[in-house]
Amino acid sequence: QVQLVESGGGLVQAGDSLRLSCTASGGTISLRAMGWFRQAPGKEREFVASIMWNGGNTNYPDSVKGRFIISKDNRVNTMYLQMNSLKPEDAARYYCAATRDNYYRSAPVDSSGFSYWGQGTQVTVSS
Repeated sequence: QVQLVESGGGLVQAGDSLRLSCTASGGTISLRAMGWFRQAPGKEREFVASIMWNGGNTNYPDSVKGRFIISKDNRVNTMYLQMNSLKPEDAARYYCAATRDNYYRSAPVDSSGFSYWGQGTQVTVSS
């Protein structure tokens, strides 16, 4: 069983930057990929970024491409999301996700591809 804990959320102004972290524990030796999703009130959960645990292949939706950067440090089992040029529409609760499924050859982009989820960290962006 993989446990995920997010941190780094907060209140920022539009145009600011913020870095989220997600630390994994338990079963991390077999991690295949990790990702970030977000959900705003009244909206569906949305894919933000994903990364293969070995090799580093990444995926982003157009809405964050060029502004957000996903990275990882395998030595400390931690994934990061550097968010730059934040917009009010980026405000949401951000969730960390992970999978150990060897099926994936590139970083998954759908929430159904992830088996483990964190509790989330809130990001608020004021205009």
